[in-house]
Amino acid sequence: MIVDRLTGRRRRPDARTYLGTGKVGELHDQVQAAEANLVLVNHPLSPVQERNLERVLQCRVLDRTGLILDIFAQRARSHEGKLQVELAQLRHIASRLVRGWSHLERQKGGIGLRGPGETQLELDRRMLNIRIGQLERRLARVRSQRDQGRKARRRRDLPAVSLVGYTNAGKSTLFNRIADSGVYAADKLFATLDTTLRRIELAGGEAAVLADTVGFIRDLPPQLVAAFRSTLEEVIEADLLIHVIDASDPARDDNAREVQAVLEALGAESVPQLRVYNKIDRRDLPPRLERDDDGHISGVWLSAGTGEGIDLLRQAIAERVRADQARGVIELPATAGRLRAKFYELGDVLGEEMTAEGRIRLAVELPRRELERLYQHEGLNEELMPFAATGLPAEAAAL
Repeated sequence: MIVDRLTGRRRRPDARTYLGTGKVGELHDQVQAAEANLVLVNHPLSPVQERNLERVLQCRVLDRTGLILDIFAQRARSHEGKLQVELAQLRHIASRLVRGWSHLERQKGGIGLRGPGETQLELDRRMLNIRIGQLERRLARVRSQRDQGRKARRRRDLPAVSLVGYTNAGKSTLFNRIADSGVYAADKLFATLDTTLRRIELAGGEAAVLADTVGFIRDLPPQLVAAFRSTLEEVIEADLLIHVIDASDPARDDNAREVQAVLEALGAESVPQLRVYNKIDRRDLPPRLERDDDGHISGVWLSAGTGEGIDLLRQAIAERVRADQARGVIELPATAGRLRAKFYELGDVLGEEMTAEGRIRLAVELPRRELERLYQHEGLNEELMPFAATGLPAEAAAL
């Protein structure tokens, strides 16, 4: 229960306590009057600032990063989610192991000798580093398994669609509505941490794989971004992102910008996006589609809670997935065997033949961004690999 608040404005944070001397004294009086046992600071604190505030206030001080980590620890349910949260917590704790045993440092000393306090601190750090290494190796195995799963979906020619959005925008409720799933959904921050994948049916009889991911928040701690990298790769590798926005939230535009900032930090800013404005029932708005100047669907207004507009979303996903597919013929030199294997690994080759000149001709179908990624990462250009982007040519269809 929050018993009191204190706000203030400074040109720059104080190096010792983050707050100025006057504000620290004011905060001390409030803590004593309310008999508070915890102070939450809505900003990241350095280990020194956190320790100095605890000494003055005589109670526990938790900064923004620590609070988010505590919430994540309560919400994690899957084995992977618990590993990710523990890794983030240990990295956070490691930065706070400062002079915790200083009362022992001078009991033993001398040239070439170390006091027991320094030895204990080193032991703590070593134990943390060992555990962090173990977690990183276990998460690396999880990442490898995810990569194998993505390759298998590619071979089945299933496009990947990921839900992203600010926390509590209604992603999990929307996921349950589309995928007929039972993912935990609640009206609270970070109700879902664990990525869930489901096959969904789209308009026109097509299918896709839908992923529900962790919600974003303003100033997301970098430890969490690093720890949840394997989970967030579902966002980076997606063919389409569904950006879920709470249409009833007055701060929806600011929240949408924060989500875009996190996507840029992940390197996913180039993934095609479809904006979904959720919770229209709270504003008595009708479900509808939005189209851009080129006639492409850019937004869907719906209610995941009531189900209004869900059919429009299925239609929009199918249309966007088809529009983002590139079909055509690629010619490779006979020496490009590694690239040929790469296309087969992606599962995008519709046919193959050898030309009279000894070149490899492949008929392919793949997301446009995947093709652009191959051009960029493999050092190719369209002169080396002519590509017909306007549809599968007759000669490719005959392969």
